[in-house]
Amino acid sequence: MNKQALTSISYGMYIIGTRDGERLAGCTINTAMQVSSAPVVIAVCVNRSNYTNECIKRTGSFALSVLSEDNTAKSIGIFGFQSGRTVDKFTDCQLTADGLPVLKNGICAWLSCRVVSSIEVESHTVFFGELTDAETVETDFPPMTYDYYHKVIKGKAPAAAPTFAG
Repeated sequence: MNKQALTSISYGMYIIGTRDGERLAGCTINTAMQVSSAPVVIAVCVNRSNYTNECIKRTGSFALSVLSEDNTAKSIGIFGFQSGRTVDKFTDCQLTADGLPVLKNGICAWLSCRVVSSIEVESHTVFFGELTDAETVETDFPPMTYDYYHKVIKGKAPAAAPTFAG
């Protein structure tokens, strides 16, 4: 089986943010999509071993920063290759009206959601969140795709990513 075929599926690049009490938590993800329109529900996929997963389960909410192509490998790496259990990843963020962290720079939009359902699938949890707030950010750059992340930024997939092919 050639798992490289999975790279042909379109993915975006996102930072998902949540809270653990007063502490902000988040990680890089590449699996998010709109699944309904009335109400608007967004599905995201987060590895069960991630601290962010635990926090979303406790708080019942998350915010999604939609990365633009002017985001950097360093920024993505901060959220993708270290744990929020020991590192404050959100040193440069803003809070949504719901009090959830989103990036200030390198994004083209953000979405804030209240979890309405979830499903455990193998190593990941799929969270379904009803949209509570959203905003576009003025930028000259389009949303970053996973393909752009790999080919232009030369980024790697961490083992906790649902797309990790080993």
